[in-house]
Amino acid sequence: MVKNISIVIPAYKEEGNIPFVYLALKKILSSISEKYDHEIIFVNDWSSDNTWEEILKIAKNDKKVKGISLSRNFWHQQALTAWYMEASGDLIVSMDADMQDPPILILKMVKEWEKWFETVYARRIQRHDKFLKKYSAIIYYKLLSKFSDTKIPRDVWDFRLIDKKVLNAFKKLKEKDRYIRGMFAWMWFKTSFVDFERPERTIWDTSYTWSKMIKLAMDGILNFSTIPLKLWAIIWFFLIILSSIFFLYVSYDFFINGTDYPLYKWINIVLLWFMWLLFIFMWILWEYIWRIYNETRERPLYIISEKKNFTKKIWKKS
Repeated sequence: MVKNISIVIPAYKEEGNIPFVYLALKKILSSISEKYDHEIIFVNDWSSDNTWEEILKIAKNDKKVKGISLSRNFWHQQALTAWYMEASGDLIVSMDADMQDPPILILKMVKEWEKWFETVYARRIQRHDKFLKKYSAIIYYKLLSKFSDTKIPRDVWDFRLIDKKVLNAFKKLKEKDRYIRGMFAWMWFKTSFVDFERPERTIWDTSYTWSKMIKLAMDGILNFSTIPLKLWAIIWFFLIILSSIFFLYVSYDFFINGTDYPLYKWINIVLLWFMWLLFIFMWILWEYIWRIYNETRERPLYIISEKKNFTKKIWKKS
């Protein structure tokens, strides 16, 4: 019986990469065409370049290529959600359009799925990012792994294969501020990994800016960890101990040694510490309140402006 694979790819300012990733995918998928039929879904996240035009050009000549264009830039995780919602295969592979997710790995991931694994991650064993990006990511994932209430796999991105059963479960998750890696980890179906060395990005510069990476990191920490709330109690306890030790020291120095200690200077420093802490935790509290407010608005995660080839029946008869 022929199985159906959906390849889903979000694209933001990827006009130079779309043709390359398409050709690479077609070559890989043709090698397993006897066992697997396929569809390729590109989601244009309101790119300001010719990304959508490139998708339409390919979809015009290949009815197995489907295109979705969002009405505005809804951000990466919402674009990921959009194409997950539109996929219809027995197994679904998500990947980026920048060719840093090697299409050849799809064959290995499919073999893991054939062993009855329901989620297969492509796991990076080495990355060629710039120094700051590389080591900030290492530190972040270590902290997230240590403090998260959900066991989130390290060194994985959104290059994964999931079974249709996993997709149906994912569609039931309704949160607005999405950290999709954490959502799949929270469901935790039978999981396997395919290790690879992630190549450098050779075509076009990345559109994933530092502000987007910080937003993603905040979603991971605030959605899957209570450590920011616990941090207040930890620092409060630490400051109580510190201030008590300091009070005892000053009392001893004043009463036993007769030192005229300029206590007001230290009080000013302590007050300054509390002012900084107050602003930090007010910001954290605001982040949680915003997420509560965002959930209650019940706005859609994304709005589709245009579709291509979704009215065509493309699957072979099994």
